[in-house]
Amino acid sequence: MTTKLYINNDHFIAGITLKNEVELEQHNMALHVCEKEEEIIQNRKKLAAYIGCDIRQFVCANQTHSDNVYKVTAQDRGRGALSKDTAIPNTDALYTTEPGIVLCTFTADCVPVIFYSEKSGIIGVIHSGWQGTVKEITRKVFEYIRNNEQCDLQDFHVLIGTAISQEKFEVDEDVYEKFKNLGYADEFVYFNAETGKYHIDNQLTVKRQCELSGIPSEQIFIDATCTFKNPQGFSYREDKKAGRHLTFIMKKA
Repeated sequence: MTTKLYINNDHFIAGITLKNEVELEQHNMALHVCEKEEEIIQNRKKLAAYIGCDIRQFVCANQTHSDNVYKVTAQDRGRGALSKDTAIPNTDALYTTEPGIVLCTFTADCVPVIFYSEKSGIIGVIHSGWQGTVKEITRKVFEYIRNNEQCDLQDFHVLIGTAISQEKFEVDEDVYEKFKNLGYADEFVYFNAETGKYHIDNQLTVKRQCELSGIPSEQIFIDATCTFKNPQGFSYREDKKAGRHLTFIMKKA
């Protein structure tokens, strides 16, 4: 299996691609970390065929661990799909109200977030590495949508995709302090006295950010698969050089 689908119903299709040794570049999906760009494009074309669309419907961002969000329109179709030069710059969250657009985000240990609302028709993706989490990108995205789209966040569902587990996410005190300063992440951190390292659950911290935004807990799903421990996971922490998963959602026409 090279793609895990989280949703596939009459309204939406969403999921995440997985590392696979037999595919080109182990099924890496990122043009910014690859050996041959044409092989990444081949992988993306296979994904497009699998989910029933064209690669020119993909929209990708140049992710910078920012807290910036961008509303995608039909005119953006294809941006970043075939070249990183056309990607939406300096952005780590995308959303749209339009059908037939595949919103993409890339991760290797960072937390990918998918969200959707059947009532408003809004879909989106967020890239929340630890830097994005301490910048509260997820809360800012939902606040932006509430203010600009006049919708009720209680109608939203959230899928938090595969990421590095708390066991494997070791940090020093400087990063721990940033999470502590959030004021609500203490229960998602433990200290290992033997190693002198803190262990943080980034997924649960992001979940709490969703809850604080007004999304009901029962409408938040977490894929607890660890990118470090699972052979189908790309892990920057494990390998120091890694491909990327592509997490996506498309609203069907």
